[in-house]
Amino acid sequence: MILTNPAFPNVTEAWFDPDYWGAQARPVDAGGRGSAWFVDAGEHGLVLRQYRRGGFVAKISEKQYLFTGYKRVRSIAEFELLKELYDLDLPVPQPVAAWYERKGPVYQASIIVERIPGAVTFGSVWRDLPEETWAEIGRVIRQFHDAGVFHADLNCFNILLVGETAYLIDFDRGYLLRWNDMKDNLKEVSLQRLYRSLKKNLCNSEEFALLEKQWAALVSAYQTVP
Repeated sequence: MILTNPAFPNVTEAWFDPDYWGAQARPVDAGGRGSAWFVDAGEHGLVLRQYRRGGFVAKISEKQYLFTGYKRVRSIAEFELLKELYDLDLPVPQPVAAWYERKGPVYQASIIVERIPGAVTFGSVWRDLPEETWAEIGRVIRQFHDAGVFHADLNCFNILLVGETAYLIDFDRGYLLRWNDMKDNLKEVSLQRLYRSLKKNLCNSEEFALLEKQWAALVSAYQTVP
């Protein structure tokens, strides 16, 4: 089963197999579980991501999920959410296509999104960023929260930067709350998850001091958005 964006009419099931692309596909080396590839599709740069489990459950079934209905398929749900966010002009990659294959009570799934040219992950460059970039990230997160968007895995590798412009990626298990009704506890959950992901990448006490200083700039900008 394939769901496609009308802007990409040539998508086929083969696109979801990294081997189909050969040398045009290379693994994404930042974040994730070795389940994503950058794809050079000629006119478009793409990102192909397979859905895989982490932790203990992955030892039992890494790629299979229990099928509980079409709308709850991970790739379909993320595609539909991304399309809505993209149409709202929020800074997210454009969804290209979603795929899943059901076998009895379980399924496997993948998604393809458009690659953001020139982007680097926040997690790979945070040490070198000026306070204003941290502040911009805070403002962008607030923009999503004000729109009622909950990101289920807001970590430093799911924020991309092109210069001082920030984007959020990987909205698996995320959702859009109607009436923009995001409670303060959900906002805090997102921010603390991001903070913990940054702390995991610290090397020494000097970096901790730098993180605390820059994090204060992010939070201040988040809190002072009009």
